[in-house]
Amino acid sequence: MSIAILTQFTPNPNAMKFILSRDVKTSGKVTFRNSEEAVGVSLVEALFALAVVEQVHLFENVVTVTKLEQAPWEDVSDWVKQAITGQIEDHNPGFVVDELEGTGLVSHVREDQSPEVRQIEEVLDRTIRPYLQGDGGDLDVLSFENNRVLVSYAGACGTCPASLSGTLQAIQNVLRDEVNPEIEVVSVESG
Repeated sequence: MSIAILTQFTPNPNAMKFILSRDVKTSGKVTFRNSEEAVGVSLVEALFALAVVEQVHLFENVVTVTKLEQAPWEDVSDWVKQAITGQIEDHNPGFVVDELEGTGLVSHVREDQSPEVRQIEEVLDRTIRPYLQGDGGDLDVLSFENNRVLVSYAGACGTCPASLSGTLQAIQNVLRDEVNPEIEVVSVESG
């Protein structure tokens, strides 16, 4: 069965979305930051085999690839499409992160979260995540303590310069308006 792959630039100049005619992750999302985390997911292993790939994010039918800055997209996009085409038939989009051995990846399960974090997640789902996902990225809430929300960006957002300034401020503004005016949002990427 053939596969159609559309490409779309993101606000991050080093990240590109590859939109497929079939799912690559049927439930949830996952970001692989290196080849060790990709062990057991042959599609992602093939992408990391390309020396220019720094990160891979899977969500529904989208593969977002972040590349080294000096590598030109004219070449990289063709290599990525070839790797996807070569692996997609054997790829299981129903893989579960927790079942991958030795990856160190974390799956954030909402049922285990406090009511405050669930409220924050609901607001982010409705107001922020659709835009981030449209740009090939996403956001995870890691903790909430003393009105401080610790977040981590995923996909294209993880290495985008705008994520540590304007986007972070917009997230904080929305959460202050809808949840608590005292909330402070901090990203793990900002140190």
